[in-house]
Amino acid sequence: MTSFDTGLHLFQLGQVQDHVAPNLADGLLPGGEIPGSGGLPAFSFQQSSVSPIPVLVAAPHGGRSYPPGLSARMRNPGPSGLRLEDRYADLLALRLAQATGAELVIAHAPRAMIDLNRSLDDMDWTMIEPPARDAGNTRSESRRMRGGLGLIPRRLAGLGEIWKAPLPAAELELRMQGIHRPYHERLQAILATLQRRWGAALLIDLHSMPPLVPGAANRTPAQVVLGDRFGASCVGTIAAAAFDEFAMQGIHAAHNRPYAGGYVLERHCNPSNGLHGLQLELCRSLYLDAQLVEPGHGFDATLAMLIRLVRRLADEVAVTARGGVSALAAE
Repeated sequence: MTSFDTGLHLFQLGQVQDHVAPNLADGLLPGGEIPGSGGLPAFSFQQSSVSPIPVLVAAPHGGRSYPPGLSARMRNPGPSGLRLEDRYADLLALRLAQATGAELVIAHAPRAMIDLNRSLDDMDWTMIEPPARDAGNTRSESRRMRGGLGLIPRRLAGLGEIWKAPLPAAELELRMQGIHRPYHERLQAILATLQRRWGAALLIDLHSMPPLVPGAANRTPAQVVLGDRFGASCVGTIAAAAFDEFAMQGIHAAHNRPYAGGYVLERHCNPSNGLHGLQLELCRSLYLDAQLVEPGHGFDATLAMLIRLVRRLADEVAVTARGGVSALAAE
């Protein structure tokens, strides 16, 4: 393992260790700052001067940099944190970018602090003290917020409330300034650069999911769920190429159900302007051990699958940039 791997904070079942700053892999730059961490970066990014492919890979839920004191605020820090993480999705993203030349943004701030795939409108304002704004905002009643997984996660099924006490309003603003805003500003800047260079760009928002249950008549559950916000974040030819690649590799993939894509795709993707995005949910059993905690025997095979996928989609985006999709759409 590289210094980056061994330096990453390990989240132990049942407890949260204070974070030791990760050693950034060569070529990665720090961005943002995690409040209360003594200056640890909220995320790292890679943006090459000459992009070999028009693809950006991001992992917003892979962060494991828990600042001192965060776990003390949580009722069940180990189980809650582990459930919220897209465990080691950041490591997959890093390896993927290294192998393909894709641009990269990986979060270090944990999802427990702030969810980078949620907007401010997904905030449950009743968990803030003193109230920061009108809790009657219509969008604040979103499905995500009602389910306890808003901008600041509040509750988890089977575990209940995550926090012991309300979050100070000033702390929320620090998390927005140090983590959420700079992360999305960086995504926007990299995508804009790719779009200028290539004429089109693709954001692959990499996530992981717990194993899905078998469907009707014991149908095999999907190993991968590809979300494109029901066609709103990506042209159909790019999504079709992804499904064709999954089929060629023997991967059972689903489309938009149960995960269609969140705030990241909503904010950053505009296919009519050449900005495409896919949310990719990987079953954790593909690449983690039997306890779904550490990288398992399937990690390398999953990485190889992703490398082939990204190379295939990079070619498809390049065709799109040359006008292939526009010509079809005009018919």
